[in-house]
Amino acid sequence: MPPTDSLARLLLCIIASACLTACSDSTDAPQSLAAPGVSEGSPGSDTNGPTDPAAVLPRTPPAPVATAPVATVPVVTAPVATGETAVDDAPTATAAERAQQTLPQTSIRITDVTAASGIDFRHTDGAFGQAYIVEGMASGIVTFDYDQDGWIDIYFLNGAPLEQDAVDQDAAEQNTASDPAQAPSNRLYRNLGDGQFADVTQSAGVGDTGFALGGTAADYDGDGDLDLYVTNFGANVLYRNDGNGRFTDVTAAAGVAGIPLGASGRDGRVGAGCSFFDMDNDGDLDLYVAKYVNFTYDNFVPVEIRGHRFQAGPQYYDAIPDILYENKGDGSFADVTTASGIGAVSGPGMATLAWDYDQDGDQDVFVCNDGEPNYLFVNDGSGHFSEQAVLAGLAYDFNGKANASMGVDLADYDGDGLLDLFVTDYQAEMPVLYRNIGSGLFEDRTTSAKIDNALFAHVHWGTSFVDFDNDGDKDLFIACGHFDPIELIDDRTAKRVRNYLLMNQGDGSFVDVSLAVGDGLQVVASSRGAAFEDFDNDGDIDVVVTNSADAPTLLRNDSVTDHHWLEVKLKTDTNNPDAVGATVTVSAAGKVQKAVMLSGRGYQSYFGSRLHFGLGAATAIDFVDVVWPDATEERFEVEGVDQLIELRKGSSTATATPISISPPAVESGVDD
Repeated sequence: MPPTDSLARLLLCIIASACLTACSDSTDAPQSLAAPGVSEGSPGSDTNGPTDPAAVLPRTPPAPVATAPVATVPVVTAPVATGETAVDDAPTATAAERAQQTLPQTSIRITDVTAASGIDFRHTDGAFGQAYIVEGMASGIVTFDYDQDGWIDIYFLNGAPLEQDAVDQDAAEQNTASDPAQAPSNRLYRNLGDGQFADVTQSAGVGDTGFALGGTAADYDGDGDLDLYVTNFGANVLYRNDGNGRFTDVTAAAGVAGIPLGASGRDGRVGAGCSFFDMDNDGDLDLYVAKYVNFTYDNFVPVEIRGHRFQAGPQYYDAIPDILYENKGDGSFADVTTASGIGAVSGPGMATLAWDYDQDGDQDVFVCNDGEPNYLFVNDGSGHFSEQAVLAGLAYDFNGKANASMGVDLADYDGDGLLDLFVTDYQAEMPVLYRNIGSGLFEDRTTSAKIDNALFAHVHWGTSFVDFDNDGDKDLFIACGHFDPIELIDDRTAKRVRNYLLMNQGDGSFVDVSLAVGDGLQVVASSRGAAFEDFDNDGDIDVVVTNSADAPTLLRNDSVTDHHWLEVKLKTDTNNPDAVGATVTVSAAGKVQKAVMLSGRGYQSYFGSRLHFGLGAATAIDFVDVVWPDATEERFEVEGVDQLIELRKGSSTATATPISISPPAVESGVDD
């Protein structure tokens, strides 16, 4: 989060606003004009700076006076956008300006198919008008094949009614169910294979009613199906998949609640992103859980700007260590936070991502911190970690600034064989593209990669590198949206805005094609988690987005190209059956791509149990290499393209097995 001193922050905002206005006629503004806190270079014509320097202050108001019931942020007089029209139209002003320009050429087509999908979920942020910090976090999302029928299903994470007296009566009524049985809960939707999804929450037994923030999936018990872990404001939940379409809550027996059971709302260890990974190379999956801040109803700090409630940022609350659980192999976990070295530092953790960053044969962990330097926990091979983000170049942006990092993804965006990171951030910050330059080092290449300057105006959350057009290059999807009534103090943005799709141009740079890909990127909402899967099994990647206090968005990829593709599932005979942590390299027509099997990515989400590779015009696979989680390497022969294949560790022929997927049985496992 930006500096907590209000005067210093205000001066920085004024400088930034002046600099951005000065360079508003050029998208290639010199870096010498960059104001402190602007990543790598100053945004250009799409980002003319906030009309109100206080517009970036809601997360960082001055420290409250102990005797004052409400903290107040000083505001510089400026034009104010008001009313619902401003909420919906703020992003369209930018869109209208761009529409006058020539839209970039792209074959990508994204269609909003939410209305026809059968998905009737609606997220609640639990708001009663208090503006608790967890309201703005909203929720990630989990997509996985829970019943192993070959069709990817969707698990929506939900908020819950929050305590204390209602300030906003309308919000209170919306977030309070008259029938306790109808209380907001997480919802599981089964993919029926025809573009339709059916709510199976009740029959599956996964309708937790806690305030869910993040989630992930993995086969932690090695029985061949994916289990489910959910982080909450309150006790976290572990659901064991019983293999028959049903789950069992085993949180207490597993010891992974994260707080004492029954202490929800009074124990402030707020859960966030989470990742399963093998920390000690013993063959089973351990669990990393990011902890945000120590927030309770009792230590809540209210903030007002111009008579409206805004959320106090994480600097108002104590940071707490994340948690690392070691899998004991008997269905239970042991808290090894202190012994592992993870507990040596404390930050407001959000998204997490675990992979072998330094290619030394063990799994490391990256953590997005909200307003403090990011963490990179480097594994020494024994399950002991040291924090080395500064040394790796991942703690700060180009300007040496600790951003409010939200979401993260991993891919080789420039085709050099090294895995890069993309991190989403807060308003008045650019998302950061960390390019891997080898030897364990990264550099901020946000500006040179032409990441769209319009993103500077918004808060960005869910994200992923996705090859939407199957041309062999990873594009970027970025979910955006604020949580405060920001349009009251900044007419450049709004709480509800559209999301962004940046197309990889194949030369290490991106171009914003959001307005050229169809109605799917014109949806206006306050988005959070996003997941990316081939929901219809047609060989291209679709998208589902969680929208805070709103219905989700399901986007179908309708791109029409002559490009080919390959999707890969991994299998082992170990206690890590899906090979979480493995790296897959695919070569086709001489072009080499690399991907990692992850359990936890994006904004506090899980997706990607099948690795997807766009092949462009290639009609044959040269080879597929796998570095398995135990660091052993294996090469596979693959015949043909445009197929889903399974690679099984140690197979005698080292030949991929094509997978044929039949339509699911519609009559089974659907709630009435």
